[in-house]
Formats: sequence, structure tokens, C-alpha cells
Amino acid sequence: MGHSHSHNHSHSNMKDRNLIISILLNILITSAQVIGGIISGSLALLSDALHNFSDVISLVVSYVASKLSRQKASIHRTFGYKRAEILAAFINASTLVIVGVLLIIEAVKRFQNPQEIESNLVIWLSVIAILANGFSVLLLKKDADSNLNMKSAYLHLFTDMLASIAVLIGGLLMKYYQVFWVDSVLTFLIALYLVWVGYDLLKKSTKILMLFTPEQVDIKAVLRAVHKIPKVNKLHHVHVWCLNDDELHLEAHLDLSENISIDEFNNVLKQIEDVLHAEFDINHITIQPEFNKKDSKDVIVQD
Repeated sequence: MGHSHSHNHSHSNMKDRNLIISILLNILITSAQVIGGIISGSLALLSDALHNFSDVISLVVSYVASKLSRQKASIHRTFGYKRAEILAAFINASTLVIVGVLLIIEAVKRFQNPQEIESNLVIWLSVIAILANGFSVLLLKKDADSNLNMKSAYLHLFTDMLASIAVLIGGLLMKYYQVFWVDSVLTFLIALYLVWVGYDLLKKSTKILMLFTPEQVDIKAVLRAVHKIPKVNKLHHVHVWCLNDDELHLEAHLDLSENISIDEFNNVLKQIEDVLHAEFDINHITIQPEFNKKDSKDVIVQD
């Protein structure tokens, strides 16, 4: 059975190193913003600090999951910890949505009761946060495209950078125009964006955890491709699922049109593996061969 290992060791170490740098930067930003928020009386700074603190937690979760996912499989854990990263993405997406909702509530309260704020401190701290988060975003960008766990960490940082930009705009408007309500309006808009991206990620990670058929796989097209192979009668009892970001599994029963030898079956299996890998990116296949077996030949069977 063909397995493709696209991620090598040094790439994983690089990924972990980038996460650690981002964690340390975010701890610094959070501490600075909490102190600055208390001194200046800016709720935008304190809410940004809360968001940054949620980043620290999400980055730690992502880091632990990234480490765990490379642990060897064992008798007690036959898949190893390969799903750790999907679980991390699920947790991080949930916190994105929760933090977003909390910020919306806070922003509405503050809009009704705007407060005067020490704007200079707000401006300087938001500039520091933009630079630090911007650097972290660049570090994680590459892995975010191919890995759901890294995407969840990246989104936390990216929305945080946006939040800091909003805090900066708010700080400047407060300093030069004494417009204090803008602080809450910007917080509200960022929070809406946070809920939107968090929900999308939550949906994706939930589908993988629930073993739903991946959106890019059309089971009817899989059947058509397999049924073209000689000696194949009918593929049935089909299950297709993602184990993690780069492993796509298929298991099925295969009804053969003739009573062939194991050797001939191996040949048929090889053809099936090649077709499914080339056309659908399915890289783990388990097939149960059958001939004249009296069982249900439905494609999807409720086990």
C-alpha cells in the first residue's frame, strides 16, 4: 500500500520553532497591553490583550499538537496522535468564536458609555503589537495553507494584527479629534470578523472529526473509476474519511467478477490504488475482496 510522506523532519522542526517565537512575542505583547490598558483606561487595549492572551493559549495548543502528531503509533494507539492537530484546530476555532462574541458584548457596552482614554500609550502599544503580530503572521503563513492546526494559529494572530491596527486608528482619532466612540466601533467590526473566520474553521475541523466524506471527494466518481478496472464487479460498503490534513483513507468491500487467485487480486488492488491516488488523492486503501458473497451490495451500508 502506497504512503506518501510529504512533510520531512526539518520542516516540522522549523514549524515548531516558528510557533515558539510567536508564543514568546505574544506573551510580551499581552503583558505590555494589560499594563498599558490599566494605566490608560483603554478598553480597546485590554480587549486586545484578552485576544492576545487567547493567542498565547492557542499557539501553545498548536505547538503541543504539532509535537504529538509526530509521535510513533503503538499497540495502544495504532494511529499515533495524528488527529491531535485537528483537535487543536477545533479548540482554537472555538476560542476564536468565544473571544469574538465577548468582544461584541464589550464593544456594545462601551459604545453606549464612551470613556476618555490616554491615547499616546494606546498608540505606542498598538504599534508594537502590530509589528510583533505581523512578524508572527509571516512566520506561520506558509504552513497555514496546508495544515488546519497551523491555519487556526495563523488566524488567531492575523485577526490580532487587525485588532491592533484598529486600536492604532482609534488611538490616533482619539488623540487628534477626541472621537472616543471609534474605539468601540472598531472593536465590534474586528469581533465580527473573528466570529466569521472562527466559524468556518470550526465547521472544517468538525467535519474531519466526525469522519464526514471530504468535500473534494465524489464517491460516485470513485465508483465509476474503480468499476472500469478489469475483473471488478462492484465496490460497496464504502467509507472515505480524512485522518488528518494529509491522509485520506478509503475502506470498502470489493465484489469481483471472477474467482481469482490472491496474486491476481494483488494486481487488481495495485490498479485501484494507482487510480484512486492519481484521481482523488486517496493515499490509504483497505479493500476486502469478495466473490459470490451473499451480503448487501449497497454503496453506503449502515453498519
